[in-house]
Amino acid sequence: MIEEKKSLNFLEQIIEEDLANGLSKEKLRFRFPPEPNGYLHIGHAASICLNFGLGLKYNAPVNLRFDDTNPAKEEQEYVDSIKHDVSWLGFKWDQERYSSDYFQQLYDWTLELIKEGKAYVDNQTSEEMAIQKGTPTETGTNSPNRDRTVDENLDLFLKMKNGEFEEGSHVLRAKIDMKHVNMHMRDPIMYRILKKHHHRTGSDWCIYPMYDWTHGESDYIEQISHSICTLEFKSHRDLYDWYVEQVYDSTNLRPKQREFARRNLSYTVMSKRKLLQLVEEGVVNGWDDPRMPTISGLRRRGYTPQSIRNFSDTAGISKRDNITDVALLEHCIKDDLNKTAPRVMAVLNPVKVVITNYPEDKEEWLTAENNQEDENAGFRKVPFSREIYIEKEDFREEANKKFFRLKLGKEVRLKNAYIIKAESCVKDEKGAITEIYCTYDEDSRSGSGTEASKRKVKGTLHWVSIKHAEKAEVRVYDRLFTDEAPDGHKEKDFKEFINPDSLTVMNAFVEPSLKSAQNLDRFQFQRLGYFCVDKDATKNRLVFNRTVPLRDSWAKIEK
Repeated sequence: MIEEKKSLNFLEQIIEEDLANGLSKEKLRFRFPPEPNGYLHIGHAASICLNFGLGLKYNAPVNLRFDDTNPAKEEQEYVDSIKHDVSWLGFKWDQERYSSDYFQQLYDWTLELIKEGKAYVDNQTSEEMAIQKGTPTETGTNSPNRDRTVDENLDLFLKMKNGEFEEGSHVLRAKIDMKHVNMHMRDPIMYRILKKHHHRTGSDWCIYPMYDWTHGESDYIEQISHSICTLEFKSHRDLYDWYVEQVYDSTNLRPKQREFARRNLSYTVMSKRKLLQLVEEGVVNGWDDPRMPTISGLRRRGYTPQSIRNFSDTAGISKRDNITDVALLEHCIKDDLNKTAPRVMAVLNPVKVVITNYPEDKEEWLTAENNQEDENAGFRKVPFSREIYIEKEDFREEANKKFFRLKLGKEVRLKNAYIIKAESCVKDEKGAITEIYCTYDEDSRSGSGTEASKRKVKGTLHWVSIKHAEKAEVRVYDRLFTDEAPDGHKEKDFKEFINPDSLTVMNAFVEPSLKSAQNLDRFQFQRLGYFCVDKDATKNRLVFNRTVPLRDSWAKIEK
């Protein structure tokens, strides 16, 4: 059988064309360059999987480079979390680099540009410079400081570096073309003054290079062959190439910037600023809140590295901005956990069932399959006794023929156990059912081989033996927003669409095999969904997060 060859995405086509045109495969090198000003989210995962995926495909090194040029917003905490997330996703970087590694080299190159008349110091206000820059349809006008002498610019730039000017009073601009059709080429700012402590260089510098100046030069220093950015940087490509050209030496490789559309996910926001707002205003409980689209939040919710990589691969990359349905992400984690997660029984909304003809002092340990999708998953023992819990919604006094769960006078099978029949129930003063009395067919135990065990009944319920049950806190998570595109409404604030029911906390009962469950252990609670042990769990307190329910809305959409 011939294996079908997977078609190349447009970035792979670009790389293949470059190889065909003489680029040596040994020269291929990629990078993932996050700014350490927040936690990575599912959109960054697309870039991680893309760049490291290309590294794996072409057996090429991939650098992890931190774009740490803004000390006002960057922290070591974010650096550590980013490294953890990339490693957790299963990727290994070749070199760990920082833009701050190149501060001296960038400064030295800048001095050469000033000497060549290609950069000047401007002390106008930001408002004045913005007016002079023009519009996309109107050309800009030159700054009155554009023709300062080389010596004057060198002197002013040195004073900027030495901290003799206040923040915002002076900037260094590249001297390119104020009439250029691309506004990014209209004398862009290269350096600004920031008297802030840097997480790596401390107080060594009080001038910091802008992203555009740092980006291309860092790629050039590291000899990155293909600098893959998100689509908003497409208009910056002319400037990227201009900056690289100023330092290019023909003995080195000239990096190439290419762009793809960022990953946007329905029912969430991807802006770091907005995610930070949710954290700071207490809408969520930190960056790793399981409702957040951050990688740390998804991990805590129970998502696996493989599911996120599969999601990135399935969603693919595009040249145009679009929104990916969150149902695809949910489908990917269900597909992964269906193969790997042990099946267990838990009751989230319990009601007591008494099996009146089962001996009061009797208990059995029944055999249950851990995962029918995995032949190596094995079996476990589940205790059964006279009194059990079932879900309240699994019982009705009366119901129509389409209700295949427990109702008075009718039978259901208890998973891995016996067939029971509801005989009567007890209610409290408000009419809520508190106990259900049933009888069981002693010969109907699952797997016993008796004729009764082969009897067909339409309903099968999960349950937990009251005598053996472990108490657990279960956090049922739903989507954080009620709107598909919460930040897509100009007239409304995105927080107006926050889902008030995004978290429901329940006191549940689980089978005793879960007593030893550890942080991030994942399970399928039969008939309910996939759940993960939360970091808040302790030796004496089980806490589970619902990852996703069992119903697969993406599969339904695909049909």
